[in-house]
Amino acid sequence: MGRLLPVILILAATIFTLVHLAQADSAKVRVIPKILWLLMVLVLPIVGMIGWWIFGRPIDEVSPPPMAPDDDPDFLRGL
Repeated sequence: MGRLLPVILILAATIFTLVHLAQADSAKVRVIPKILWLLMVLVLPIVGMIGWWIFGRPIDEVSPPPMAPDDDPDFLRGL
């Protein structure tokens, strides 16, 4: 069991990474094209996974939180 656990963890992480990679928008993938990331994850699983999560995955742009009415100058002008 001790020798099998790392193999199972790497396999599960590879599948998780491949699913995330498949769902990623091709236009937002960074550094190299999506198909090359796919090949890298399949050929070099550990290096490819680390590379994808650090350098390749799209970073979601964070939108500012909604403004409360008493902080919104347009709302206050309308009172």
